[in-house]
Amino acid sequence: MKKIITLLLILTSQFIFGQQVIKLYEGKPKGSENWTWSEQISSKNVFNTDLIYNVTQPTITAFFPPKDIATGTAVIIAPGGAFHTLSINSEGIDVAKWLNSKGVAAFVLKYRVARSFTDDPVKELMGKMGDFKKLDEENAPVVPLAMADGLVAMQYVRSHAKEMDIDPNKIGFMGFSAGGTLTMSVVYNANDENRPNFIAPIYTYGNAIIGSTIPSVKTPIFVVVAGDDQLGLMPHSLDIYKKWFDAKQPAELHIFEKGGHGFGMNKQNIPTDKWYERFGDWLKLQGYLKKLYPNKYEKQFGEDATAQYQIYEWERMKSDFGYLAKYKEANKKVSPPKTNENRVVFLGNSITEGWANADSAFFIKNNFIGRGISGQSSVQTLLRFRQDVLSLNPKAVVIQIGTNDVAENTGPYNEDFTFGNIQSMVEIAQANKVKVILASILPATNFEWRRSLGNRSAMIVALNNRIKSYAESNKIPFIDYHSVMKNEQNGMNPEIAPDGVHPSLKGYKMMEEMALKTIEVIFKK
Repeated sequence: MKKIITLLLILTSQFIFGQQVIKLYEGKPKGSENWTWSEQISSKNVFNTDLIYNVTQPTITAFFPPKDIATGTAVIIAPGGAFHTLSINSEGIDVAKWLNSKGVAAFVLKYRVARSFTDDPVKELMGKMGDFKKLDEENAPVVPLAMADGLVAMQYVRSHAKEMDIDPNKIGFMGFSAGGTLTMSVVYNANDENRPNFIAPIYTYGNAIIGSTIPSVKTPIFVVVAGDDQLGLMPHSLDIYKKWFDAKQPAELHIFEKGGHGFGMNKQNIPTDKWYERFGDWLKLQGYLKKLYPNKYEKQFGEDATAQYQIYEWERMKSDFGYLAKYKEANKKVSPPKTNENRVVFLGNSITEGWANADSAFFIKNNFIGRGISGQSSVQTLLRFRQDVLSLNPKAVVIQIGTNDVAENTGPYNEDFTFGNIQSMVEIAQANKVKVILASILPATNFEWRRSLGNRSAMIVALNNRIKSYAESNKIPFIDYHSVMKNEQNGMNPEIAPDGVHPSLKGYKMMEEMALKTIEVIFKK
């Protein structure tokens, strides 16, 4: 069977991630050369979902995750539909999108099905569902063709794994109902080139499975079904699990009390709504969710520890969005300023916090107080301005904020919103007779913790220009760190910022020189 190598890129707005539709055969596939009907889609049916029918040209539609979360794992998804239709959304595309969110590449398989003779394939099929024996007889010539499509799909993904950034040893196959039948038929009849590394048959119809030989190589299985399956398929899944378990293959089984048949990615407000989360846990247990390109924090602390920290931070922000607790006790210990003391508070994010830690002598010597908090955006610093600035009775405040706005730490970036927060801090300070110094955001091209955003250096330049213009119009001193520290790409070189965002001690020394000059000028005035 010849395969078309060229990938056809389909651009469409209805899907979150880009797709590639890949034909599995060149010309008409063997076994259906005389099929003259054409593929159709049914949107108006009793199931109220899109169903594909009359498939004659099998394809896989590829959904790729963002590179920064890619795991190298891939899954071929076979939707169900009694080998007459394909439930392309809740048992196909929606599953692919969820897998992408976990860093898993997904390939939705459109396999050959029995012919429908009307434009209402569901009505046709429902008339046949009362007699499974008769339906099996009708499907008998089609199931081997569907299995062949599954095997070709497996072979295609494995042979092209490298060019798609996929690990050829981490390719799974999952299917729903008839797609589960197909999943088991594929694994029972595969060879080394097209055997799945793991499988997930979901509420599988077992009577039409072709073959029964369990692979001798390790092939983990994840089985899901509802006890109240209207088609009575719970025992089929139980038999598959027991067979795998008895063969000492890794196996996990979930039988939900309620859910019925065909729950897929549908929402019913019952536990089956979260079956895929258990699938995600299982994929992680099997080692299939390790990132190909972990960021520096994940490399340093581990993916689990980094993820747990992020969860902790989100939970903390629910109760203390501005992180007022950070300096609450420290502020109480700050003595009132001495006579003629030129106290200055440096307000900002991790760059300011890191500065006070990297060169504490600079702050102590000059009566400066560092009040930076890692990860904060402008709205958070605005919330704590009274506590972390005004309560310390400074003569001046250096406001340097905006990096994490651009990095979208607390939501989508909006320049007007960020600039408005900076304006508000300026106005609060001036109303309380505190001198203001505005500082530019440091240069940066990419953010290691938000790599999916891409290069945002232009946004930083635009915001800095706006802050500078505002400062000039209102006769506010402005420290232009950006112009001095930037490289040709509007980022920072490693010697002054190893990660491209946070300065080294050498970088901070450059900032100190500029900051001191500006501060000296305002106090001389």
